[in-house]
Amino acid sequence: MFGHKKEKKADRPAVAPGGDKLGVYVHIPFCKSKCDYCDFYSLAGREEQMDRYQKALLSHIAETAPIAQVPVDTIYFGGGTPSLYGEKRLKEILAALKKQLPVDKDAEITLEANPDSVDLRSLRRLRRAGFNRISLGMQSACPEELAAVHRPHTVQQTDQAVTMAKKAGFKNLSLDLIYGLPGQTEESWRATVEHALSLIPQHLSCYGLKVEEGTPLARRVEAGEVLPDDDTQADRYLWTVGRLERAGFAQYEISNFAKPGHESRHNLRYWLTRPYIGFGPGAHSDFGGRRYSFVRDLDAYIQGVLEGGSILDSEELIPRQERCGEYLMLRLRTALGIEEWEYRRNYFMDFAPLERRLEEFQAQGWAEKTAEGRWRFTPKGFLVSNQLIGDLLDRQEQAQLSDVLVRARARYSGRGEQEG
Repeated sequence: MFGHKKEKKADRPAVAPGGDKLGVYVHIPFCKSKCDYCDFYSLAGREEQMDRYQKALLSHIAETAPIAQVPVDTIYFGGGTPSLYGEKRLKEILAALKKQLPVDKDAEITLEANPDSVDLRSLRRLRRAGFNRISLGMQSACPEELAAVHRPHTVQQTDQAVTMAKKAGFKNLSLDLIYGLPGQTEESWRATVEHALSLIPQHLSCYGLKVEEGTPLARRVEAGEVLPDDDTQADRYLWTVGRLERAGFAQYEISNFAKPGHESRHNLRYWLTRPYIGFGPGAHSDFGGRRYSFVRDLDAYIQGVLEGGSILDSEELIPRQERCGEYLMLRLRTALGIEEWEYRRNYFMDFAPLERRLEEFQAQGWAEKTAEGRWRFTPKGFLVSNQLIGDLLDRQEQAQLSDVLVRARARYSGRGEQEG
């Protein structure tokens, strides 16, 4: 079933936690080529496995469907390059999901795509099949920057892909951009943002370049290549936040900006700790009180599903204490932030130690308290959010240990009085 193992009916969650709806992620691990910075599980030159992978995906969906009978309100096809997979296969997967799971009529259904791997005819068919949101990997409007990280498309192909997506009927368009690319200057980054705005998207994701271990980019840096430093990235980030705000894009997460009503409902699910299930090698899930992931191996995944055997890479039950930490770590990535009584009600924890620290962050310009009483990071706080969240997690852990000691003392004291 979830991990390609038979499960007892008693173990099958009938509803998502808190009566919440469910998100579905489908991983398409195929790429035309690997970009130098990418550490996602994706493979170039494995097209010969697409048909067997399709068979495995459809089988896995059919086996999981009886367990996951919860209303689905988001479906996300990510990768890799889903648009490279072919519109017939994508339509077949979506049809299977709609047939076997209770998918809401107004569900958000997203397709990731590279600008060089779409055409108008296929996009029209995908739109008619139910895909209603498209995320294009633009990354840069500078040809030299695209070439520097071996992106497979041109600036002109991005423009053409946007035009085709709109002609096909997509009214929810997102563009991905990267600041800090090799050779990027302040002027070229600003030109990229302005070019993206000229395409009139509804959503923009702006990511700072990260040098991930084991990638070609990491080897280039080890060999001496110099990239824009942290201070430079910080300056570009803060300029971007201001520029997009003036253009009508609200920042709702560290790296994500949207016109009103066009936030990525699926990605918000991760940040707001709502349930989701994933299909495909390397896909993660959080459902029924447990978190699990599948092997990052295309052949092992296909074999495990089609020939039997476990495809699980990891699996764990999540105790309330860990959920409490996730609440801080993930909610503080968003503009929604955290709130005292939400925290107390869900985790039975004292908020006072956190609030004292948040007030100190506020004095530094890193955090703010909204009129509704929610605490959230400012753009400057987002820049150092890893350190700030780490600090809050330490204080949370200290509060939990203190609570355990108080309860232990109370139990010991009670025994002593009874024995006396």
